[in-house]
Amino acid sequence: MSTHPFVYVGTYSEPILFGTGQVVQGKGKGIYLFRFDAEKGALEPLTVKEGVRNASYLAFDPARKFLYCVNEFKEYEGKVSGAVSAFHINPETGVLTYLNTKASHGTDPCHLIVDKTSKNVLVANFASGSVCVLPIDADGSLKEASCVIQHEGSSVDPKRQAGPHAHAVELSADNRYAFVPELGADKVMIYELDAERGQLTPNPSQPFVKTAPGAGPRQLVMHPNGKLAFLINELNSTMTSYRYYAAKGALTEIQTLSTLPSDFKGQSTCAEVQMHPSGKFLYGSNRGHDSIVIYAVDPENGMLTLIGHESSRGEIPRNFEVSPTGEFLAAANQDSDNVVMFRVDQATGKLTPTGSVVEAGTPICVRFL
Repeated sequence: MSTHPFVYVGTYSEPILFGTGQVVQGKGKGIYLFRFDAEKGALEPLTVKEGVRNASYLAFDPARKFLYCVNEFKEYEGKVSGAVSAFHINPETGVLTYLNTKASHGTDPCHLIVDKTSKNVLVANFASGSVCVLPIDADGSLKEASCVIQHEGSSVDPKRQAGPHAHAVELSADNRYAFVPELGADKVMIYELDAERGQLTPNPSQPFVKTAPGAGPRQLVMHPNGKLAFLINELNSTMTSYRYYAAKGALTEIQTLSTLPSDFKGQSTCAEVQMHPSGKFLYGSNRGHDSIVIYAVDPENGMLTLIGHESSRGEIPRNFEVSPTGEFLAAANQDSDNVVMFRVDQATGKLTPTGSVVEAGTPICVRFL
């Protein structure tokens, strides 16, 4: 039996309008539960927590007792807002028990994270361009928002960057700083986090770091050594490495590389970024090229070296996750309604399909428990 025997997949359950103007017809039924066979690298369907609307992104608390999901829509309880839902996880069966739902105070929430003290859920509201903090009660349920910060600004792409679009939240290892990639303004916002009070305030030493115009920063991940950070940029399909200064919560750019092969001529945008637990490899997803890009990471200087690309074996790889042991990667292909398992070569970082492919309607996020 694996020490992480369950995998959860969040899905779109109803139509959603993307920033591109495209309408995606959600085919999912809610949050899918799979058993994970760590010897074969295979997923076995167990059950679905049905009726959870557009549970597009999932996050656990550090103790893995609770699961939280964004509800990606534009109206909740008669107000202009999306929402966040909380669930208790049965440790024996993996089955979810619904706790409650609270407004995210912004539209189309697309990403969330639980802080390292398990006191707060931090949420990025994409369409309205804001970040929200929802305190967590002792039983895992959510309280009303303690902080909402509305972003401002725009950038060079008139279609995708006419206004702010917060796309993710990442936390520093010491839980002092929160980083919010702001696709609409070509910035990564940096906040000080007061976990006790559930408050975010702009980092006085560096409130934001700018990206290249039109980059469209989407998600950021920290290196295990606490000295580096990596940002995937959606619109110009690039990966940027940063030196991270923990004392001040500051970032300085090191390098930017394309996520696409040099000979690729089609349309493609980026989505997920994930660090291998060893800190030796970095992965990103290309939607259009339909691949996972693989880089080697130099932990000393933060430089990336392209290893190659692996087909996601499906259409529009929205999200993926590396297993906690670093042995496997699960890729959620949004438009082909499947999750594909890969084995990770621990020496090279390269990916090989295990042969396990499971169905899930419009899968958006996959998480190993």
